[in-house]
Amino acid sequence: MPSKYEPPHELPDRLLRDAEMIEACRQREFARIFDLVRTRAGIFPSLIARRCDMTPSRVGEVLKNQRVIRDISVIERVADGLRIPGRMLGLAARGWERDEQAPPTPQFGTPGAWSPVVEDDPTDPAFVVSMVESQLPKHYAGANFFGARQTIPSVLHQAHGIMRVLDTAAVPTRQELLGIGSRVAEFLGWLFQDLGDFRTAGYWSDRSMEWAQEAADDPMQSYVLFRKANQAIAQANPQRAVGLARAAQRMPGMTPRITALAAQQEAQGHALMGNPKAALAKFDEAHALASRANATDPGRTLDTSYCTPTYVEIQRANCWMDLGDPRRAAQLFEAELVAVPQVFRNDRGVYLARLARAYIAADEPERGADAARKALGIAGQTGSARTMNELAAVLRAAQRHLHVPEVAELAERYRLTRAPAGLGQLGQVGQGEGS
Repeated sequence: MPSKYEPPHELPDRLLRDAEMIEACRQREFARIFDLVRTRAGIFPSLIARRCDMTPSRVGEVLKNQRVIRDISVIERVADGLRIPGRMLGLAARGWERDEQAPPTPQFGTPGAWSPVVEDDPTDPAFVVSMVESQLPKHYAGANFFGARQTIPSVLHQAHGIMRVLDTAAVPTRQELLGIGSRVAEFLGWLFQDLGDFRTAGYWSDRSMEWAQEAADDPMQSYVLFRKANQAIAQANPQRAVGLARAAQRMPGMTPRITALAAQQEAQGHALMGNPKAALAKFDEAHALASRANATDPGRTLDTSYCTPTYVEIQRANCWMDLGDPRRAAQLFEAELVAVPQVFRNDRGVYLARLARAYIAADEPERGADAARKALGIAGQTGSARTMNELAAVLRAAQRHLHVPEVAELAERYRLTRAPAGLGQLGQVGQGEGS
C-alpha cells in the first residue's frame, strides 16, 4: 500500500511572497498564518501541530482565535516547523536558512524586514558597534521631530544587523554588541508603541531586556523596566505599572534620570488608581531627581536627556486629569509647554492633545479645540497613534459641544486627517497612549 501523501516540508515560494501571508507574519497573526498554510499549501492542522511540536487541539484553538501565540519559543518552533524565514516573523535567521535560499520578501519598515539572505563578506562586529553607536543619537532626534514611522526602517535594519553578527562575535565584542543591541531594541519598542503596535513593541522590549541581562547591564535593565511600566500605563494596567516601576527603582547602578523616570511612572500608576497622596509624593521625588541630574548617563547611546523637571511636571499635569482637577491640569500644561524644546515635536503633539482634553473637561471648548487643532497638525506629520488616540478622547468628550464652531471644525479636520492616511495603524494590534 502506498504511503499517505505528505506535502513538502517547505512552503511554496508563492505563499511566502503573498502579501496576505507577509502581513500576517508581520503582525504575528497565527490564526491567519495557519489558515493560509492549510488552504494554500495543503498542510492540515494535524500536520501543522506535528511540525511545530504543538497539540492538534492547540492548533485548532489558534485557528479559531481562541488562543494567541506570544511565547517566543513557540514562535520559533512555528518558524522552524513551517520553514518560515525568521525575518518574516521578526526573528533572527534560523539555522536551516544558511543552507536554503529563501525567497525574497519585499517589506519595508516591518519587524521582518532586513538584509538579503545571500552571504556577504565577513563583518567586523566591533565595526558594527561603532557604526550603530554613531547613528543612534541621530535616530533619537529624527524620531522626536519627524515621528516613528520615518525612523523605524533604518533602526530595524541595524537591529537585524546586530542579531546577524552576535552569534559569531567573541568576548568582549559580544558584550558590546549586547549593550548596543539592548538600546536599539528598546528604542524599537518605543517607536512601535508610538504607532500603537503594542505587540511588536512588547517583542522588542523583551529582546532588549534579554540582551541587557546577558550583558549584565543593570542601568539598562532598570530603564527597560521603566519602559515596560510605561507600556502598562498606556494599556490601562496601573497595578502592573506600579510593580514594574518599583522594580526599576530597586535595580543597582541607577542614575538620577533613570530613577526619576521610574518614580514618575510609579506616580502615574498611583494617579490612575485614585491615590493622590502617593502620586504627588512620587512626582515630587522625580522632580528633585531630575533637577540634580547631570550629563552622566549609563551609556552614551541611551538617551535619557528628555527627563527634565519640565518633563516630570507635564506628566504631573496629565495626572491631575486622572485625579479629577482638569483646570489645574490645563494651567500646569500651559506653564510647562513653553519650555519643551523644539526637537520634541512628536511629544509636543501628545501634550497639546492632553491640554485639549483638560480644557474640554474644564468646560472651555474653544480653548480645547484650539489646542487640539495644533496637536492634529503635528500628528498629521508624525503619524503618532499616541496623539491621535488622545484626540479621539478629546472628540468623545466634546460631543456635547459640537454646536461650537471651533469644535465642529476640529471634528471635521480629525475625520479628514485620520481616514485617508490610517494614522497610527502601521502594524497595529492594540490601542493606547504612552507618556
